[in-house]
Amino acid sequence: MSAPSTARLDAALRRALAAAGAVIRRGFGRRFVVSHKGVVDIVTSVDRAAERAVVRVLRGAFPDHGFLMEESGERVAPSRYRWVVDPLDGTVNFAHGLPLSCVSIGLEKDGRPVLGGVLDPYRRELFTAGRGRGAHLNGRRIRVSATPRLLDALLVTGFPYDRYKKARFYLSFVEKFMKRTQGLRRLGAAALDMAQVACGRFDGYWEFNLKPWDAAAGLLLVEEAGGRVTDFRGRPYRLTDTRQTLASNGRLHGAMLRLLKTSKS
Repeated sequence: MSAPSTARLDAALRRALAAAGAVIRRGFGRRFVVSHKGVVDIVTSVDRAAERAVVRVLRGAFPDHGFLMEESGERVAPSRYRWVVDPLDGTVNFAHGLPLSCVSIGLEKDGRPVLGGVLDPYRRELFTAGRGRGAHLNGRRIRVSATPRLLDALLVTGFPYDRYKKARFYLSFVEKFMKRTQGLRRLGAAALDMAQVACGRFDGYWEFNLKPWDAAAGLLLVEEAGGRVTDFRGRPYRLTDTRQTLASNGRLHGAMLRLLKTSKS
């Protein structure tokens, strides 16, 4: 089978994001089923419905493609393409009626991210990026910020699900950055955090223990917007096995790495 065109891939991505976003908007503020995957890691019936909506679109368009999905796992396929899907990033926010979550879909070709999209279904903001084609917000080109100093920076972070065991360790980094920046936020949706770095609203972001579906789209958004994404040693980011995520406007990357280098997690 011949490789799908860029236009077909782009169109399918947009349809899948829109389908999941519609599910989330319909479910927001209504009754739904909540299950626990861990002590503080939950999934709702809306997560699963949104994932089914994504799969219907993408499998209908590309039946030979592979999938890696947060809720239903991996579907291995002979294709060189794999879609990496988080149907509702920010589930805890959603479950509490806080309109701060998103849909995140990334596409890999031969293991390399080539296409990504993040949809904020409440603000109706669609972030998209294609390898070598830049990053866009609702069709308009976006760039990372030009903030040169940590003292002038607004950063964002997240707390892993094992935080009840390692709270002191994670908070040690919060303290470091809190003392050296203009502001620090924790919003609870990793893909959206990275999208906000890509469009310059945040200057940098760090988090431990992200899963591939958390970063698959955000990684490409930041890089195509002119930023940088690495682990906490400055090594290239590998979606499948990197568990330390640092995304920045590039100018702040060295300063952030110096504060994160004491990590042993």
